[in-house]
Formats: sequence, C-alpha cells, structure tokens
Amino acid sequence: MASKPGILTDWPWKPLGSFKFVILSPWIAHSIYSFIWIERDPTYYLNFPYIFLRMLHNQIWISISRYQTAKGKGRIVDKGLEFEQVDRESNWDDQILLTAIVLYTMHTIFPISANLPWWRTDGVILTTILHAGPVEFLYYWLHRALHHHFLYSRYHSHHHSSIVTQPITAVIHPFAEMLAYFVLFLIPLSTTLFLNKSSVAAIYGYIFYIDFMNNMGHCNFEFFPKKLISYFPLLKYLSYTPSFHSLHHTKFRSNYSLFMPIYDYIYGTVDTSTDATYEACLKRQEESPDVVYLTHLTTLDSIFQLRLGFASIASNPQTYKWYLTLIYPFTMCSLLITWISGHAIVLENNTFKDLKLQCWLIPRFKTQYFSKRHSTTVKKLIEETIMKAELSGVKVISLGLLNQVKELNAHCALYIERVPQLKIKVVDGSSLVAATVLNSIPTGTIQVLLRGKFNKVALAITNALFRQNVQVTVLYNDEVNELERTLTSSNRSISLSPINTPKIWLVGDEWNEDEQLQASEGSFFIPFSHFPPKQMRKDCFYHYTPAMITPTALVNLHSCENWLPRRRMSVWRIAGIIHALERWNVHECGNTIFDVEKVWEASIRHGFKPLNTPHKLE
Repeated sequence: MASKPGILTDWPWKPLGSFKFVILSPWIAHSIYSFIWIERDPTYYLNFPYIFLRMLHNQIWISISRYQTAKGKGRIVDKGLEFEQVDRESNWDDQILLTAIVLYTMHTIFPISANLPWWRTDGVILTTILHAGPVEFLYYWLHRALHHHFLYSRYHSHHHSSIVTQPITAVIHPFAEMLAYFVLFLIPLSTTLFLNKSSVAAIYGYIFYIDFMNNMGHCNFEFFPKKLISYFPLLKYLSYTPSFHSLHHTKFRSNYSLFMPIYDYIYGTVDTSTDATYEACLKRQEESPDVVYLTHLTTLDSIFQLRLGFASIASNPQTYKWYLTLIYPFTMCSLLITWISGHAIVLENNTFKDLKLQCWLIPRFKTQYFSKRHSTTVKKLIEETIMKAELSGVKVISLGLLNQVKELNAHCALYIERVPQLKIKVVDGSSLVAATVLNSIPTGTIQVLLRGKFNKVALAITNALFRQNVQVTVLYNDEVNELERTLTSSNRSISLSPINTPKIWLVGDEWNEDEQLQASEGSFFIPFSHFPPKQMRKDCFYHYTPAMITPTALVNLHSCENWLPRRRMSVWRIAGIIHALERWNVHECGNTIFDVEKVWEASIRHGFKPLNTPHKLE
C-alpha cells in the first residue's frame, strides 16, 4: 500500500478475493459458444486460453528468477525478500484480468475488432513504431511525474516498496496507476485497429512483448549477453537489462525508461553506475555457502510448496488445498521428473550473521524414500550431494527429514566411515531435537507416555527425563524391556501405564496414531518425529514437529518450511547453523548425541526462540 493511498488505489474486484475471475464468466461462456456453434473469431476465443498462457509465462519467470538468485550467479541485489513483500505482490494476476476485460470490451463495442487476420506486416511494423515513439516517450515523462512527492506518496511508492525485485514486481501497482499504463499501451493497439491494420499476431504479440520485458527487467539477475550488445551497439538504447532497471529500484531518481533506455540517455537521467553494475553482475559466479540444509519432497502436492513454485502457496504452511486437484496432471508430471533428475538442486539461500546458508533439495518424494526399489538410488544421491558440498567448500551439511534415517544410512554414519577424510561436518540434529522436545514439556510435568519408534532421539529424551525425575511410561511389557536394555541412565525404571492416564504424550515415527483416540481429554501430543502425526482429536492439543522461531537477523526467509508457520524453522535445519557458528569440529551422526543442554544454550544464545504454543485441531 502507498504511504498516503490516493483515489482508486484498490482494484475494484478486491472484495471477490480468489474468485475475481468469475467476472469474466459471461464472456468466456459466450466465446466458447461462438467457437462451437457460430463463427470462430480468433481475437475473441483466444482471449480465454491466452490468460492461462500469460500466467504460465509469468510463473516460468518467477521460478527461474528464484532459482538463479538462490544460486547467486548474476544476482544484482543481495537484500532478501520478506513475507510482507510476497503478500503485497500476491495480486499479480490482476493486470491479466484487466487485460482480458479490455480485450473483451473492445471486441464487444467495436465490430471492427472482429475477424482480424492472423498476420499483417504493416500492422506489426506500425505497432513497433508506435511503441518506440509515443508509448516509450509518454511513459518516461509519466514515470518521472509519478516520482513527484504528491503522486509518489499516493501511488508509485507501493511499487517501490519492493527494493529487491522479482518478475511479478513489475505489475504491482495501485489500480489508478495501472489504468494510466493501460491507456499508453492501448495507443498501438487502438491505432492499428482503427486504421484497419491490426492482426491477431500484433495484439497478442504486443502483450507478450510487454510481459517478457517486464519480467526480464525485474528478475534480479543479470543475463543479457554482452556479446549481443557488442555486435549490435544500438541495443544499449533500444532494450534495457535487468541491472539497468534494478538501479531504478535502489536509487529511485534515475533510469526511468519503460523498456528502451534511449530517453534516459536523451534527457540525462541514466545512472552513472549503469555500465559498471552490468559488468559486475555478469561476472558474478555461483555462491559457495557455509552451511547447507538437505531436504526432499514430501507429498505429491509439496512440489507447489517449494519456494521455486507458487510464491503465495510457499509463503504459508503446507495444508490440503482443493484447487490443486485441478492441476493434478502437472503434479503427476513432476513425479516423472523426479525419476530422471539425477542431482540435488539449490532451493533457497539465506544469510545469518556471517554465514551464507543454502537449502538443497533431493528431488525425491517421501514414498520413494520408503521404497526398497528406490533406496539405493536415494542413498547414492545423498552421498553425491555431500561430496558436492565438500568440493564446494561447505563447512556443515545438516540432514533433514528422511535423509538421515537409520534404515537408509545409519544416520549417515556408514558414509562417514567410508570417507573419513571429509572436511565437511555432517549433522543430523538429534541433540537439538531432544533439547527442543524436553523444553516443550510443560513445567511441573511428573509423568509422560512415550510412543513410537525408540530411536536415539527417544533414548536421549528418556535419559534426560530420568535425570529430571520425570516418570517415563509405555504401554507394553516388551517396550519396557527394550528401553531398559538401551538406556544409559543409572535410574532405568520404565513403568507401564493405562493409555488414558498420562496427559503428556511424546510421539515419534511409526507411532500407531489410532492410539490417540483412547487418550484422555486435554492430552498434549509432542512429536519428536520428522513428520507431524495425524491429528484426530479436537479436544486435545498438538505441538508442531521440533522447531524454533528464527531471529530477525536471519535474512531472505520468505517461504514456510513444509507445515511450519512463518519464520519457524525445523531444528534439524537449525542444528547445522549452530554447529557452524560454534565451530564444532566433529560430526553428529550415527549414534552420536551431543550435550543436549549445551546445544540448547547455544541456540538460545544465537537468537533462536522456543516454539511452545500448542494448537487444537480445527
């Protein structure tokens, strides 16, 4: 929102929310009817499918931009994105809706716009001339006017709230400002139309050109070929580059042109650092992080939860969304891609204090990790990724989700034994998981019920609870024997308990989740597992999987980690950061467990905060 919102700031269909495209339904229905039963007018029936093509075009730019900026190659501005910007830019499809309304209206009001030819050379040339002349010239001066205090505070400051840009930043404007731009863009379209020189190619090609140049100019990584400019020197004046427009967002009072910098050169408003910035960004190579967090896909729908996917979905916790079933074929295609993808990809980058952090994704789903058929391939992918991180100079790699399960690689101990000369430190985060669970148990608790698989985290928690004189109970005699054989505490008295007695449940992997139906009302389920348990009781409380609140100094965190709320991070991921900050020169894998209290104290000291708020099933 602008600092002092002016008239017509909000888009008129804002109250409709995600149902705003319903206003096109009469035109869409009539165009489909006309296509089937009457006359096939391409300028009419193509409008509806072109909406989806424009959305796909924008989404491709968004994904490529986020991927490139995560790697660091060619990145222009290092400042991170935040959730506030993602929310502000979530209505980027409003301009697509407005374009469709304008085209449908023109077709309805002006009969001359019907049955246009597919191509007219003179019309395409005229469209090009009108854009290079009146449109670019008028936009330049309109843009400068929008930077006057009166208009800037009421309109254009909304766009400039995004100092670090992404492709969709290009179309984030108040409604009145976007109307002014549409008037300019209609100059070539309406002129060629009324001179009977318009064509389908001229109309949709011009819209594609605007989309392409807008996305390119705001993508925040430089890729415009230097050789192309050397072969065609005039391109410097006829086409801007991403770094050219990025300087406008960082310095505000220069580089005003739309797509053609010629007017900035004519009127002397080119930033003096334009050429140097362009050269520097082109030379910028991929970054080598200090810490890598290795994760993987979970459910089929998790492909859309990634930062590289739909920004509005990724910026909120992963939940079931009915509308994702409409693109189920694309979801299945993503599953096929994972079968042929042979290496981890960079998912996102962050900075914290002096550390450069990256999240890498193994392109495999949860079901593939549990499949005996795929386990060898997954194990090989993990080991190759660790080796890649080693060669890249990474100091610490922390293993998230199923990348560190005992059945797959013995918490990565097998690989460390085979390659003992590794300089990189491998961390599975077990000690911080145990510490987080222990600090999630309400003060004054005297008895807990332990359920699920008794892995090394469960044993560490149990030993710590014994030292705190908290009674640990289980449900079956064989579980008593199993725990007492493996516990290290001198006080190893495990008790049996009726299922409906303890109020505090510590639940891990492979837990029979139906047991919660027999729990007493008001029970509190605290997971120490990688995945959240299925929530089946509305009268009980559920804690999130082990996680902590991140400090504000952790920059560029604008997507949610799976099912966790905003700015909450799994402790498996945090463990690697703490390991690097403390410069612990040891691995945490296999059966190794660090001093639980020491790890917890270090995480608190570095600004991470406990996530102690339970929630009920909605």
